[in-house]
Amino acid sequence: MDSIGKQFDRRQFVQGGAAALGAAVTPNLARALPTAEEAPAKDGKKPNLIFLYTEGQRWDCLSSAGHPLLKTPNMDRIAHEGVKFENAFCTNALCAPARASAMTGMWSRSTGALDNKTVNTPLPSDIPVFTDYLLEAGYETCVVGKVHMRNGMKEKHWDYYLGVNAPATNYYKPKMAEGKNGKIGPVQVWNEGYCDDFVTDRVLDWLKQPREKPFALLLWYMTPHAPYFRARRHLDLYNGVKIPKPASFDDDLKGYPGKPTPFKTADNKIGTTDTGDAVRSIEELCKDYYSGLVAIDENVGRIFKHLDDTKVMDDTAVIHSSDHGYLLGEWRLFDKRLMHEPSIRVPMAIRYPNRVKAGAVKKEMVLDVDIAPTVMDLVGLPIPKQFQGRSMLDVVDNKGPAWRKEWLYDYYEFPGAENVAPHRGVRTDTHKFIQWYTQSPQEFELYDLKNDPNEAHNLYGDPKYATIQKDLEARLAKLLTEIPGRKV
Repeated sequence: MDSIGKQFDRRQFVQGGAAALGAAVTPNLARALPTAEEAPAKDGKKPNLIFLYTEGQRWDCLSSAGHPLLKTPNMDRIAHEGVKFENAFCTNALCAPARASAMTGMWSRSTGALDNKTVNTPLPSDIPVFTDYLLEAGYETCVVGKVHMRNGMKEKHWDYYLGVNAPATNYYKPKMAEGKNGKIGPVQVWNEGYCDDFVTDRVLDWLKQPREKPFALLLWYMTPHAPYFRARRHLDLYNGVKIPKPASFDDDLKGYPGKPTPFKTADNKIGTTDTGDAVRSIEELCKDYYSGLVAIDENVGRIFKHLDDTKVMDDTAVIHSSDHGYLLGEWRLFDKRLMHEPSIRVPMAIRYPNRVKAGAVKKEMVLDVDIAPTVMDLVGLPIPKQFQGRSMLDVVDNKGPAWRKEWLYDYYEFPGAENVAPHRGVRTDTHKFIQWYTQSPQEFELYDLKNDPNEAHNLYGDPKYATIQKDLEARLAKLLTEIPGRKV
């Protein structure tokens, strides 16, 4: 365990990472790199792109995922008419770092975008985001909604920008900056109704403008982030509907058997924790959360209707995912951050008829770092060498090297909101190993996901799992070596 068991300062990373990253980025972003398969639309032009990125949407919070209460026909459409990835994950379950990973195709440890605390500092200049390449290739670019990552990407060129660079803002009087043609104005208060309805209005205005270039739209809604305000039309949604307790809801009354000390002492507890994002009951949490997703789905439907009406839906590649999952009462918890399944699993679906056959379902483990290379592949641009993820179309097309069998999770922010301690781990198709490395003594978790998908039984130290434990420790050590760190 020496190779992964040492405590270290959260700002100290693998030496040489910065130099390696800088050398990997060519001055001309899209040249001198491997070519990707061209993906023109039917008229020979490159496809439009919509990256629908929801806020804290769990993988199972879609009617297409079998949710018993939620009705999400418009988000479902993406999966039904394209490909659905049933095992999709974020690599750092926190808003700003997850969004940076999606945009850069790189792990937090390699970009230095570790947490929400440096949110007003731009990414290092040698780390581009995928829209930089699309802009160079002639795309019009637009980002709207919760643009909560390093500097809100305000240093980038956007043909249209309407964003909040914060975890959340007032739902009915949001503080957002707006910009056009590469110039972004100051933050101002908007009083034009429910935030994401207003954002959708502005997106539709932008989409209706005449254009000769393909567009790349980052549609990043704020809902249903705490404090979970609803649209007026949904104030009585789910009245009288029973919300069942997860099987582990009362584990706190048993002393959280098998869980480590940092898990037990974190602040993300329903009903007893007084924080800015405090949740008073599972009933309140789930109904407000579900109502927010219904509002998002309705607005997605408005966008899709416009694309259908203007006959460009099939020439538009649509990717749907979320920055992280969300705990809805498992172990009496809310929020994210933890490496446990409700926190790290996200939806992932792609619709683009020219490249993706409708109705496909894939079980391979895909990650947020795969989004950027997938975008490049979808629009027919070279995939940059510094991207650490891989195009998900390789899974769809069954091409290239064997797909990943394990991946690294790495959470850093502490102290901070909910006070979840730093931890990291490795997840495979069948097992999960978590290392809580900043305290002494360190603590660990090991789960057999095939036989215990709810992570109820911590098997760390069980002699029957000694071989598996040793293997997972080695895999984690290898991943930490292979994914370079960056001094920040």
